[in-house]
Amino acid sequence: MVETPRLLISPLTREQLHLYLQAGDLFEKSVRLTCNGRTVVPAVQHMVTKFTLPQMASATADNYLFYTFWIVVEKSSRLIVAELGFKGEPTGNGEIEIGYGTMPAFQGKGFMSEAVGGMVGWCKKRPDVHCLLAETEETNAASIKVLRKNNFIPYTRKGNMIWWRYKCGNVGGRAALEGRPTL
Repeated sequence: MVETPRLLISPLTREQLHLYLQAGDLFEKSVRLTCNGRTVVPAVQHMVTKFTLPQMASATADNYLFYTFWIVVEKSSRLIVAELGFKGEPTGNGEIEIGYGTMPAFQGKGFMSEAVGGMVGWCKKRPDVHCLLAETEETNAASIKVLRKNNFIPYTRKGNMIWWRYKCGNVGGRAALEGRPTL
């Protein structure tokens, strides 16, 4: 678990993820969180069933952490305000991609900036992670703001997508963060 001033960020086990996908507050009741009628869209259910759960099942040791959902809970209300996760285990170069989303009712409150910052801290403590990557549409101002607040640096464009990186530590003797280039 990762803790920030306002948030608790917890990875879901396979069993918890199965329950989480059922929505209807079943997961929230099972872990004593505040119920709010959370739903899961069919596309997410399909992706988790076809990709996430099989990858978690075949992961070794704690590598399932790079496949599962991490839920973001606001401490004071005990509500799930966001989800985030990684898109697979670190590459041979120690790179992982992070993805995230805030529940609509909680957007614009700084929860995702704080949560991504917490996950940056978690990644910095892992010897197998040297660099976090993120991808966002060039028109997604909220996501760009989250990444900038957490010192991610834009490094390339592919179509209308901007790719960002955050270096988690000294790699090859270079400082963790470099100057912010312009695109």
